[in-house]
Amino acid sequence: MTKTSKTNWLLLIATIVLIAFPLLFVNGEFGGSDDQGTELIQKFKPGYKAWAKPVWTPPSGEIESLIFTVQGSLGTGIICYILGVAHGKKKARKELEKQHSDDKSA
Repeated sequence: MTKTSKTNWLLLIATIVLIAFPLLFVNGEFGGSDDQGTELIQKFKPGYKAWAKPVWTPPSGEIESLIFTVQGSLGTGIICYILGVAHGKKKARKELEKQHSDDKSA
């Protein structure tokens, strides 16, 4: 087993543990930080009024979840594209260096 393969397996196991641990050992509901923040503000300063309001409120929770998922997917796509381009450039540079070294030795 190569070092890269071993690293990949360790990362996969760590990811599974990070996903499974909260599902198995954390009781209760998984809520968002926005809800928790609002609750704490109301608890410590009941008369507080928000100074910012949303520009647009989605018509339902499903639409809000859809938009959030699309946003995350676009971000992931952009990051993966950038990593792919960097990997391709690195691979092309190595091949070019190999060609130059082969040309010099010939």
